[in-house]
Amino acid sequence: MSSSRDLAIAFTEARRAARALPDYPGTLPPDLPTAYAVQEEALGLWTDALVGWKVAGIAETWRPRYDAPRLAGPVFARNFRDARERRVETPVIRGGFGAVEAEFVLRIGRDIPAEARPRTLDEMRPFVAAVHAGMEIAGSPLATLNDLGPGAVASDFGNNAGLVLGPEIPAWDSRAPSDWTVRMRVDGEVVGEGSAARVAGGGPIASLAFLAEHLGRRGRDLPAGSWVLTGMTTGVHVVKPGDRAEAEFDGVGAVDVLITAAVG
Repeated sequence: MSSSRDLAIAFTEARRAARALPDYPGTLPPDLPTAYAVQEEALGLWTDALVGWKVAGIAETWRPRYDAPRLAGPVFARNFRDARERRVETPVIRGGFGAVEAEFVLRIGRDIPAEARPRTLDEMRPFVAAVHAGMEIAGSPLATLNDLGPGAVASDFGNNAGLVLGPEIPAWDSRAPSDWTVRMRVDGEVVGEGSAARVAGGGPIASLAFLAEHLGRRGRDLPAGSWVLTGMTTGVHVVKPGDRAEAEFDGVGAVDVLITAAVG
């Protein structure tokens, strides 16, 4: 069986070199604790600053093996893009996995301490300083990462390659998640539609509640100023270098991204 460190080295070296991997580089993690052990090793090897986290739902078909409603992965400073006033460029590894997801992004207003306990939505809302339209750039050196399931995804930084920040949503706490509607286009074609109600398990604030407990179990707090990608709203849309993705958030604005090829 591959060690957590060996897997972490394989993924981080491939990411640094912008080099695709032909196969999963060792033994697939049999459960989420094993996958997060790889993720923690990789966090120790990575030199970039941590600016936030992504949360993604786990499909029911994977629950018998990976018993959790969601998974989490880190977001790093070099992969953060501010698209509030312009189109931005963001890279994925050619030959690896690349996708875009329209998401709602939370800005954390005060420290959430590391406590391994469940939290209610009402308890979490005061920690949210703002909600933004946004986009996750999903990405990995391994093209088949998503197909291999949550263990593979969690082991490689949660399959994250970037966070793109869009306009702030006014009066977010007075609107139902079903009212936050979104449309995603790739190269001008509508590829998905949805709303914040599609975020698995109760909407964006529920994702934050999961993340706080999850990080608490790992002994990690969530500092003020962190950003949280809360989960896909229109689907996971595969992209390649040269594609243009635009997420249209009704009544709020758009997030416009050009996908480029990562360079090592």
